[in-house]
Formats: sequence, C-alpha cells, structure tokens
Amino acid sequence: MFTDRSFLLTDNPAQLNYGIAVTDFDDDGAFELFVAGFGGQNLVLKWQGAGFADVADSILADFGRQAIGVAAGDLDGDGREEIYVLNTDTFGGRKQFGDRLFDWQGGGWRDLFSLPQNQDALNLTAGRSVAWIDRYGTGKYGCLVANYGGAMRLYELNADNMIADVAVTAGLAKVTSGRGIVSLPLVSDRMDIFMANESGSNFLFRNQGDGTFVDIAAIAHISDPYEHGRGIAVLDANGDGRFDIVYGNWEGAHRLFIQQEPGKFRDIASQSLAMPSRIRTVIAADFDNDGYEELFFNNIGQPNRLFGWREGKWTALTIGDALEPRGLGTGAAVGDFDGDGRLELVIAHGESGAQPLSLYHTIANSNSWLRILPLTAQGAPARGAIVTLVAGGRQQIRAIDAGSGYLCQMEPVAHFGLGKETQIDFVEVRWLDGKIFRLAAPAVNQLIRVAYPLSA
Repeated sequence: MFTDRSFLLTDNPAQLNYGIAVTDFDDDGAFELFVAGFGGQNLVLKWQGAGFADVADSILADFGRQAIGVAAGDLDGDGREEIYVLNTDTFGGRKQFGDRLFDWQGGGWRDLFSLPQNQDALNLTAGRSVAWIDRYGTGKYGCLVANYGGAMRLYELNADNMIADVAVTAGLAKVTSGRGIVSLPLVSDRMDIFMANESGSNFLFRNQGDGTFVDIAAIAHISDPYEHGRGIAVLDANGDGRFDIVYGNWEGAHRLFIQQEPGKFRDIASQSLAMPSRIRTVIAADFDNDGYEELFFNNIGQPNRLFGWREGKWTALTIGDALEPRGLGTGAAVGDFDGDGRLELVIAHGESGAQPLSLYHTIANSNSWLRILPLTAQGAPARGAIVTLVAGGRQQIRAIDAGSGYLCQMEPVAHFGLGKETQIDFVEVRWLDGKIFRLAAPAVNQLIRVAYPLSA
C-alpha cells in the first residue's frame, strides 16, 4: 500500500517526537504539520513544492520543553486556529512544565498562558491528548485536555477575554488516567466526546444541548473497564450511516464498536484486528481512494498494521514500506499536502529512542476523489462538522477532525475516495448548530471550501 517518501522531509532531525497536528499555521490556505518535540524542538513542516521545510520560529519551536500532545482550533472566533501544546515531564500527577496555547497576535505567535491574567488557569497536571470542543455550535471552540492522575480541563475564553477552565460547569472535571480523545456529533446532534482511559472505564460524554455533558459509556456498552486505551478513530465501519468507533488497547484486545442504534455499541473486531499490540495512534482514512476507508494501527517497537474493507469484512492488508518493524511510533497524522488528491501518512517516533519522522505515499492510481473543507461563520475550519457524500448508490460520511489518533489531530478536511465513480449525486455539510448546505453534482477531483450559510 505505502511507499517511503521520507526524503521529502528536508528538515527532519532524529529526536523524540510525539503528537502531530494538521493546521493552517500561516493562514495561506494550505495546511502544515505541527510536530511536538520532547526535550528538543517543535517542528512546523510546510510543503514547498519539492519537499517539507521546517518554518517554526523560536516561539513555536519552544526548544527544551517536553511537548507530547497537540491540536488546533479557533478559540477566540477570529477565523484563525490557535495551537494547544501539551507538555508532560512526568508520568502522572503534578508536572513542572506548563502547557502552551499559541495565538497569532500582531504579526507573531504568543503563548496565552504566559499572560498574567491567564497564569492561574495554567494546566500543571501531566496530560496526554487534546481535542477541541464547540459545545454550543457557535464557531468558538474550547480545548479539552485529558490529564493523567488529575482532573480534565476544558479551556474557553470568558466574557473578560481571559482563559477559564469550565470543565466543572460542563460536567467534564473527572479525575482520570486519560489517553485518547475524539469529539464529534456521535450520539447527539452536538459535539459529544469519547475518551479512552487507562486502568479504568472509558468515557462517552453525550452533549445535552445546553453546554453540559453526561457520561453514558456504561449504558452504551463501551466502557471497557479492564483495558488500557490509546488511539481512537471514528468512521462508518459498516455503511449504515452511523459513526462507529475503533480504538487500540495497550497490549490488550483492540476494539471495533459498531453503533447499532443511537448510543448503543457492540464490538465486532475480528481476531486479526483485535490482536493485542503496543498500540499508539489509530487512523481511519481512504488512502487508495477506492471509496472505502482503511484502518492504520501505529505501534511502538512492533510492526504497524493496515486493515481494509474487502468482500464484506475487515481484512489485513499488505502495508508496504509503512510496516516499520523497528519503528518507535508515538503519533501519526494524514493530509494531502502536495495537492495530488491522495493522502500522505506521516509517522512520529520517539519515547524510547530518537528517530526521525517518516513520510509515506500510496501508489498512484486512476481512482476519483473529492475533498470538502467546511468553514465556520468566522472562516476557520469547522472542526466537528459532518459531511455526507452520495454517489453510485452509496453514502459516505466523515466528521471534520477535532482531535484523534493519540496525542494527534488530522487535517480538517473530509476526504472521499470514489473508486471508478465519476458522477456525484450530492454533498451535504451539517454544521454544529444544525445549519445544512447541499451541493448538487460537484465535479470530482477537487477541493471545495464550503462557507458557513449565513442565511436560514
């Protein structure tokens, strides 16, 4: 499936790397890779036509910190995403290095936590993953931090434009051993939250429509209390129009939970898919544009795995160069950075040894594709929006990623492979406030930016 193109990463030091987030760092309409560097430097890798170059300034590089998790979202509603970087210098509990929340101000990046009015809100608990939550559907996002050995944090701007932790108000201030997070309209029409935990039950927080959440993991049959969760991905795994959840358990059985009815799940993972491993990130994406998403499992110190939907079941696929049997995988992300309509896979390595990043392409083919980038009313990526495509008698659905994998965040684009189909019936975008826009018969093989519909 994959071929090694790591030579295109022209600035690629061997260091301890962890999470990767895909965001438009310089507001030029193209997406970059933000890579969390642990003890070294953060990287911002920009595609420049012949390769990726590191364009991070000294503020974003933040040399000598211990960054692991990263995700981007529009905190202040200015149409440009802020970048939350989670630093963790201890396994659990209180830590020394606080997190960063980078905001573009007056021609440069600034850490909002460094401002005097925000320092009391600084997270000093060891954390793992980060995701962005628009709990009201307004286009302004908050940042949810899965802490380890301490209460979860949900950071938003208050009426005085100060950072405030509203996790208690939202019903999210649980003390956890939190690992992976995904946030999307999963069991309601608003952004819900699924969190995979270690040494305890998972959380499935249903959005109650008033900005508060209630945990329904137990009644949804997805609590999995005796395993140790890591990476998570969301997809419609059986084509019934509902989102399902696939996630990895550290050295335990991996899960593929089908949503049989709203808020009720059942694990259907095959023996090969469930086989335990030292799992890190899990990604669902259509790498070969055949119209069906693949499942990529990134492991640390063990071969990576790839599964595809073949003849009505999930089957192990030949992964090619991305096998990485000796790779120390810590995070991974996808995006179409070179604009050829095929997703690239970037894998970070580290934790137990310094290794450079890896970059993989799929072999070129003639399959059609379409890419949809929904925007908020403010002009930022509408993370959490739902995109539906109907073509050739089939429906595909995607959620615009707000944080996933493990420590990571994918590109905020709905990428659809179409196989040999060249005619699309329609594409529908549903925003978090319920607004809907339908695009009839768009041409294939293009990226379409869809503005928020200002009129009813």
